[in-house]
Amino acid sequence: MILMVRELTKHFGGLRALADVTFELGEGQILGLLGPNGAGKTTLFNVVNGVFAPDIGSIVFEGREIGGLPAYEVARRGLARTHQVVRPLDELTVIENVMVGACFGRERHSRSSAARIAGEVLDRVGLAERAGQQASSLNVAQKKRLELARALAARPLLLLLDEVLAGLNPTEIALMLGTIRGIRDEGVTILMIEHVMQAVMGVSDYLFVLDHGTVIARGLPAEVVANPAVIEAYLGDPDAAAGLSR
Repeated sequence: MILMVRELTKHFGGLRALADVTFELGEGQILGLLGPNGAGKTTLFNVVNGVFAPDIGSIVFEGREIGGLPAYEVARRGLARTHQVVRPLDELTVIENVMVGACFGRERHSRSSAARIAGEVLDRVGLAERAGQQASSLNVAQKKRLELARALAARPLLLLLDEVLAGLNPTEIALMLGTIRGIRDEGVTILMIEHVMQAVMGVSDYLFVLDHGTVIARGLPAEVVANPAVIEAYLGDPDAAAGLSR
C-alpha cells in the first residue's frame, strides 16, 4: 500500500472534524472520497498533506510515517495536491506557475530544468499554447488544469485532487476525466474528492464516504452508492442511488 491512514482524529477547539478515519490506498489505484458538505473531506486532505497535524492516528506514506510533518516536507516525499478553490499565482505566467511545482516538489529542480518540465506538463494538460499568458487571464476550466499541472510538475507518487471537476461543464468534465485516467496510467496513484457522483464512480477503483468526520462506507462504487447510510447522508433518497447504479 502506498498510503495507510489509521484512526486519524482531528479537533478544532470543541469541533471534532475527523474521528478515527482509517483507509488505505494501493499503488496505481484511484480512490474516490465522497461526502456531504462539512463532512471533513478537505480537512482530511489538509491533515494528510501536512497543513494540519493530526491529534491522534498515523499516516504512513511509502512505508514512512508522515503525520505531523510540514507540508513542504510531505511534498518532498512525493505527495502533491490541488485545491478546491484554485490558487494560481496571478502575477506569474502560466509556465512560471507550473515551474513552482517542479522547484519545490519531490525532485526539487533548478530553474532551467523546471522550465523544461513545466513545458512538458502544460502540453500534457492542454495548456501549452497558454504558457506565456498571465495566470489571472485563464478561465475556470483552464485554471483547474493549471492547478493540476502545477501538482504534476512536482513529480508526485501520490496526487490528491480536491474537486477538480467543480464548475466544469459536461464536455470539460469528460476531458478532465480522460486526463485523470492518463495520469493514473502513467503510474501516479490518485486520491480524489468529488461531488460529481456519476463521474467519480466512473473513474474510481474504490470509494469511501465521510459523514461528520467518520467513514460510513467503503468498497466498490456500486456497493457504496447502494449503502443505506450513504443514501441517507449523501444522496438523500433511494431513487438517486438507483439512477447511479444503472
